[in-house]
Amino acid sequence: MAMKAIRIIGIDPGLRRTGWGVVESDGVRLFYVASGMITSESDDDLAYRLRDIFEGLTSVIAAFSPHDAAVEETFVNENPRATLKLGQARGMALLAPAMAGLKVAEYPPNLIKKTVVGAGHADKKQIQAMIGFLLPKAKFGSADEADALAIAICHANHRTTPQARALEALKARV
Repeated sequence: MAMKAIRIIGIDPGLRRTGWGVVESDGVRLFYVASGMITSESDDDLAYRLRDIFEGLTSVIAAFSPHDAAVEETFVNENPRATLKLGQARGMALLAPAMAGLKVAEYPPNLIKKTVVGAGHADKKQIQAMIGFLLPKAKFGSADEADALAIAICHANHRTTPQARALEALKARV
């Protein structure tokens, strides 16, 4: 028995480019709604770049009215400054849907890749190919958009697992 369709926004945070993708899931099928990218000017001060990300995501959320949001967890790279800046961009990606009252889930990159491609170390081309297969109507112009759609698909697949329900029940008791 299919569930009521739920609209999900996936967000791939980045300081230069933050990808977003909106899908609908009825528990069995996935439907592409929209995708895009929010950019910030590298010449601007960090505070204004973060504002651009927040305002861009706020506009997308208002335009497409998702029920849930999913954000990719940050991976730590060799450059601590770059990791810190990515973390701040990710903060905006978490804040914008939270301010809109959405439930926000976070997923590690390997789980996203494994969910969409079947391998936790898939490359960008494999992700884009699977997005094209799973969402044939999807029109994405960048790897950031494809990654955001993959994040939304991951959430569509994991939001109703027994583990997710147990975690929600635990959170409700606290």
